Amino acid sequence: MSTANWAIDIDRDDIARAELVADPPAPLAPGQLCARIDLYAMTANNITYAVFGKPSGLFGNDQGYWDFFADREAPGRLPVWGFATVTESAADGIAAGDRFYGYYPMASEAVLTAGNIGPGGFTDVTPRRTTLPPIYNQYQRIEALPDYRAADHDYWPVFRPLFLTGWLIADQFEDEGDYGAAQILIASASSKTAIGLGFSLARRPGPRPETIGLTSRANVVNLAAQHVYDRVIAYEDIMTLSPAAPAALVDMAGNGAVTRVVHSHFGNNLKASIIVGKSHWDADAGQAALPGPERQGFFAPGRSQKRIADWGGAAFGQKIAAAWLAFMDVAPRLARIDRRSGGAAALAAYREMLSGTADPGAGIIVAP
Repeated sequence: MSTANWAIDIDRDDIARAELVADPPAPLAPGQLCARIDLYAMTANNITYAVFGKPSGLFGNDQGYWDFFADREAPGRLPVWGFATVTESAADGIAAGDRFYGYYPMASEAVLTAGNIGPGGFTDVTPRRTTLPPIYNQYQRIEALPDYRAADHDYWPVFRPLFLTGWLIADQFEDEGDYGAAQILIASASSKTAIGLGFSLARRPGPRPETIGLTSRANVVNLAAQHVYDRVIAYEDIMTLSPAAPAALVDMAGNGAVTRVVHSHFGNNLKASIIVGKSHWDADAGQAALPGPERQGFFAPGRSQKRIADWGGAAFGQKIAAAWLAFMDVAPRLARIDRRSGGAAALAAYREMLSGTADPGAGIIVAP
């Protein structure tokens, strides 16, 4: 098949079944635009999108991540974060050559329906997307991003959405008085969301809980050398932590075995248990009754909307920008960029991430 215009179709019921398909362009309707996807990231976060592709209650309605870029009767199109350049436009205020950062399908091109067009960007108003979280429907002109630096370009799709999630989790901990915890255990600590959380907690002024990164034994030395967490230990060493010290767990991967060990070890001294992602999509999620607190999910778009309501959009943006630029000063030492090109490489990158064999020290970006 020609790979000039391609997409990757994923079985909604079995995310391990994915194939590269031809995706020929179609005529644009009024208000639509076609954008060539220049660059996107493939991370464990995308596997979470696939796991929750079907309606799961995350959005408070009967929609899931598959609804952003595919009709219900069609195979799933995985959302990814990246940059794209408009090649054709039937939307007033958007011209060929305009560049946007935002949410795209795992494909070489995307057709979007533009509304609320302004100097800063636009909102996709495709009918099936209008009831989905607004943060996913906003497309920002690169030139209008206040904290964009050309030197950071490749790190934006790799880290930006994940760092924002980590920063929002850290904000929630501060807002909740750290749930009374003296130590915060962060599982899957080599993940990029976890690193964003550890970095954000470390920047807090004044007293704060100790941060303990939990990872596989093979990753301990390298992760500790990054100095993101106060301590890094292997999963097998969780039992060496003092069960008398109030703790909180942030689980980035949905691994039930780790959750059970932490809950059993700390019991009622575990003050909060927060699950963020499901990158270990085929692992036991640990839903059986556990000692200690009930597990709670964290949903970044909801937290963003709360803080925008609390602070106002401008203040929220300023806080994120300051944190992001500080993080970008250290990001190159935290992950190297692993660039892939073309549809076959995109499919291979998805399968690699799905299998859990991707190098946590790399940020995979795909140039379609």
